[in-house]
Amino acid sequence: MSSLLSYTFFQYALIGALLSSVLCAWIGTYVVTRRLVITGGGMAHASLGGVGMGAFFGFSPVLGAAIFALLSGLGIDWLSRRREVREDSAVAMIWTFGMSLGILFAYLAPGFMTDLPSYLFGNILSISAADLWAMGALTLATGLLFFFLERSIVTIAYDRDFAFSQGLPVRTLEITLTALTALTIVGCLRMVGIVMVISLLSVPQLTAALFTRSFRGMVIASMIVGFADCLAGLWLSYALNVPSGAAIIVVSVSVYFLARTIKPFFLRLRK
Repeated sequence: MSSLLSYTFFQYALIGALLSSVLCAWIGTYVVTRRLVITGGGMAHASLGGVGMGAFFGFSPVLGAAIFALLSGLGIDWLSRRREVREDSAVAMIWTFGMSLGILFAYLAPGFMTDLPSYLFGNILSISAADLWAMGALTLATGLLFFFLERSIVTIAYDRDFAFSQGLPVRTLEITLTALTALTIVGCLRMVGIVMVISLLSVPQLTAALFTRSFRGMVIASMIVGFADCLAGLWLSYALNVPSGAAIIVVSVSVYFLARTIKPFFLRLRK
């Protein structure tokens, strides 16, 4: 596998894995702490509507996915705040509506979308330099936000009502983080696709939470775990000649269950 390091596409894949691991560590820790994983899944799957519309109307499917993911997140938030609609029902409604629109427009697009599977299941080896620049800018912006507003974000993540009582700009930060979550989902589509992208925002964070007790510790640990999962997934993909996105998620979930298994022994050693 070391011979692959001389290829540009593989170098891009490694850089993409690193950037996505860092980005998902910040956003994913917030999503997991706020218990918004299902909402994130709804945003990810609904973004297929933007992909299909982009292909039909002739604009960038990635731009369409970003717009749809953002609108879906705001739509779920708006619906769930209405007393007559439960949050899980709002997620299901937006999730299925977005995917249905995407499938319809993909079928109606001239010549059909031959690259639809790449949006659904991803291919980390197809990451381009433009994708890396965009992901790098998003990672930098997210890092700056967490650096300057970490205390406010952590307070909102753990206790929204207390944050309100302290006069924090809760709604502004929630909308900002919803937008960053949507962009993170779209930024990681190249890696694992719409179907599995929510795993990058939850599984490494859950693994990190087994051994950490603070928000910051969870972020740092999930960066390491996420990047290790990506590297192991790439190796598995190369060794078995299987899709890289699926390999990364299989490794990630396997690492989580392995971590749960060894945690009792880890705690005994600490004592």
